[in-house]
Amino acid sequence: MTALSRLVDRFEDATVRDLAWLLFSPDLLRERAAGAPLAQPFESADARDATLAWLAALDAAPDALHVRSRNPKSTRLGIYAESLLEFFLAHGPAARLIAANVPLRHQRRTIGECDFLLETATGARLHWELAVKFYLHIGDGVERAARLSDYVGPNLQDRFDLKHARLLTHQLGLTSRPEFAALGLEGPWHPQVFIKGRLFYHDEGIVPAPEVGEAHMRGWWLTATGWRERHGGKGQHETHDTRAWVIQPRLAWLAPRRLSASDAQSLMSEAAAIHTRLAAITAPTMVAAYVRDAAGGWTEESRGFIVPDDWPERARAFAASALPALPTPA
Repeated sequence: MTALSRLVDRFEDATVRDLAWLLFSPDLLRERAAGAPLAQPFESADARDATLAWLAALDAAPDALHVRSRNPKSTRLGIYAESLLEFFLAHGPAARLIAANVPLRHQRRTIGECDFLLETATGARLHWELAVKFYLHIGDGVERAARLSDYVGPNLQDRFDLKHARLLTHQLGLTSRPEFAALGLEGPWHPQVFIKGRLFYHDEGIVPAPEVGEAHMRGWWLTATGWRERHGGKGQHETHDTRAWVIQPRLAWLAPRRLSASDAQSLMSEAAAIHTRLAAITAPTMVAAYVRDAAGGWTEESRGFIVPDDWPERARAFAASALPALPTPA
């Protein structure tokens, strides 16, 4: 079990676990190669400890967090993550929220929104741009080093190099624009990237792109055929004995989950249907493997994507249309 898993496992409520994950999980970008400062939720060890105590109290009475973050009409992961971080900045002990989702307009046209404006305990005024991303690595990784463009979104509508460029060339510059100055929010504001998520690899031993954080969270991916060859013949046996597979809904993509013994009953009854569905998927699907613990519940062991057999070819074509790489800071 990793240090992050041990920290998140302090909390029982799934939404509190997601907030803890957002605050404490490693950055997707490497500090020296990110192209911009990375956001640090805590200015000091005392602020970190105070946040852990605050999360423990919130775990005991999470209703206010639920009201703020659970929107039955929305399944957008970015909106959910924004609501968690906004709650922390508005109610947590480490910083003070000045404004969130501040729109900038030019000639009645919205040209962007500043995600978060906050003030730290020492008086620093920060502009945070939040990104929570889940990319699959599609490059060979043997013939050449990985590039940011090798990390593609499961639905092939997003790519790490595109998001990185957007952050650096547009989003982080919003507080320096004259349209922002006209709002009267006294600065100066220091832009920072708050970027979390997970990168998924098909092969072991891939050396990540130089911009990628050393401690970034990892997962795996397989084609439907690869999944069937590896797991298709033993689904029910695995579930009843030691391991169960769960399809992760989008709003469960953040923190590792735990399932109670009562949850496991429905899990086992659905095992055969889940394996059949995964073997014939038509779109990339995130799954998690759970193992039975001593108390009879289930603890998440690993997480990955099952993709259609034709997805890798389409993903390689998407990666090949990469923008020229931005210069890496020395």
